[in-house]
Amino acid sequence: MTARSLPIQQVNRSGSDDNQGQASPARLEVSWEQALAWRMRRQHLLERASTADLIAVVERMCGLHAQVMSSVELALSARIDGLTREAVQDALWQRRILVKLWAMRGTLHVLSASDLGVWLAGLGTYTQRYDWLKDPLMGELADLVGRALHDRLLTRAELAAAVGRLSESTAKEGMIHGGWGSFLKPASFLGQLCFGPGFGQHVRFTHPATWLDTPSDPPDADEALAAIARRFLSVYGPAAPVDLACWWGTTRTHASRMLDALGEQVTKIEVDGEPYWMLADQVAELASTTPANVVRLLPGFDQWVVCATRRDRGGSRPGPGNPALDPAYRTRIYRLQGWVSAVLLINGRIEGVWKHQRTGRKLSVEIEPFGTLPRWTRRPIEVEAERLAIFFGCDLQLTLTTT
Repeated sequence: MTARSLPIQQVNRSGSDDNQGQASPARLEVSWEQALAWRMRRQHLLERASTADLIAVVERMCGLHAQVMSSVELALSARIDGLTREAVQDALWQRRILVKLWAMRGTLHVLSASDLGVWLAGLGTYTQRYDWLKDPLMGELADLVGRALHDRLLTRAELAAAVGRLSESTAKEGMIHGGWGSFLKPASFLGQLCFGPGFGQHVRFTHPATWLDTPSDPPDADEALAAIARRFLSVYGPAAPVDLACWWGTTRTHASRMLDALGEQVTKIEVDGEPYWMLADQVAELASTTPANVVRLLPGFDQWVVCATRRDRGGSRPGPGNPALDPAYRTRIYRLQGWVSAVLLINGRIEGVWKHQRTGRKLSVEIEPFGTLPRWTRRPIEVEAERLAIFFGCDLQLTLTTT
């Protein structure tokens, strides 16, 4: 890779007399405590944003995982003071400044509408890279879906029928009507489909070009991928190629190329002795970061958890490569069929799970730590649970289990 390493001090780690006695520059080394605190600040988990910053938060987070829409609302509430559920729904379906579609990794996301062109330019490369998306049938179906959705809001059944009429093919109609969205994802990647407001229990789709007030103007694909890599590092760094690969949905080799394309915009640093990548102009900010005691309750599918560093040395103790989660609890967080648990976050580390249930005016919140928690965390945990109750407009019943 061509990115530079910043010379922090003149130290030759090997102690040898190579290079005619000249000392080689050392990389910046920080602790994971610093790195996690820096990530929390970048993700508005230290100082929360205001309601006026809703779109800016979504853009900084590189969108929000929207497999379950309530997770989007709760993820934003964890980062924005005073946010209401109605404000999120209004931004999606009335003001149309947010947009929901299949995006990274082929999973549902909510993105900023004004930002959509960059994401679509990057997502369009999926059809060049994945074998099943290279099938000409996928492009044909995407085009048919786009034609059917122009200026229209259609349920899945209505969209399938429209595709059947346009193509004069019952087989193509059946493809759209059945499955888990496999034949709709290419249309989403190619900018031919996004979600509209539901109708009763039915999901509806429409076309981004006729639904959004701000038309998307995609840049060149390579330019878009470089911008996407920068955005990822700016909020989820320090990161390794495997982290970018897991989030974007590509190979480590391709992720390395995405980072390499940034040239001197990125640099290598060491986090507890292991190499990671970071935007060069953010290194000083990271180096000056001081860890602070902070507790947060993050919902299922939260971006903090989805984008957590995936390098793992194995074993049962946390350390370099698994800084945010003791690997003994990995299956409690990253569950079967792609489900991601709601977590108790303490100083950037996942220290437990939680769940909630709303019954009338009562919100029951049950928190299960993985071990004994520091005494100072008790009141911040209560405050976080109280914020949830206010968000739902309920009275709180909190249960904190102990081991």
